[in-house]
Amino acid sequence: MYIYGKNVIREKLDTNDKINKAYISNNFKEQDIINKLREKKVSIHFVDNRVLNSKVEGLHQGIILEIDDIKTYTLEELLSKINNKNNVRLVMLDHLEDPHNFGAIIRTCEALGIMGIIIPNDRSVSINSTVVKTSVGAIEHISIIKVPNLQVAIKKLKENNYWIIGTDMKGTDYRKIDYNMNTCLVIGNEGKGISNVVKNNCDYIVTIPMKGKIDSLNASVSCGIILSRMVD
Repeated sequence: MYIYGKNVIREKLDTNDKINKAYISNNFKEQDIINKLREKKVSIHFVDNRVLNSKVEGLHQGIILEIDDIKTYTLEELLSKINNKNNVRLVMLDHLEDPHNFGAIIRTCEALGIMGIIIPNDRSVSINSTVVKTSVGAIEHISIIKVPNLQVAIKKLKENNYWIIGTDMKGTDYRKIDYNMNTCLVIGNEGKGISNVVKNNCDYIVTIPMKGKIDSLNASVSCGIILSRMVD
């Protein structure tokens, strides 16, 4: 896959991850990035901006790296990693589709100390270049967990003493819930919200009271508001 943007590239260069190739604009001025790539013995190709524009749709800022796909984990691996910790915070995305929402949620989760983000294997946004760019490098510092089935994952979390908190336009005011426990916040699809099968397996359904004329919020904004309360 390709990743791009100066901040994202700098985060990647601070890891030990393999970088296959670097495509850099002939006009690129960030010598520190070029030096790090050379230190890592990355194959560098200096090209015209038209070549970069043909590889990605977003603002590449003059540099694109070709890397292996972002590493993901199983739920069992995550639970083993965080075993015996208290007040663990997780996020589950119920078939989110917008890569910008996903990237923004990753950034918020990393900033607030969330231990992992759970996504389904199919019918969901993939970890692509847009997701990585929108996360502004945060994806390098948080575990992404892929599961075959969200309902089965919820059952496994409950067996490990996690409380599942869903989000919906109708529910309990999110400020009235006691979050002093291991919790997993479920954020639904941008258009359909949380599926019924997932909702029926939640311990709580919470909502953000709306005081203006708008009756709903972007998925990533809603996630950030509720998480800020959960980690308070």
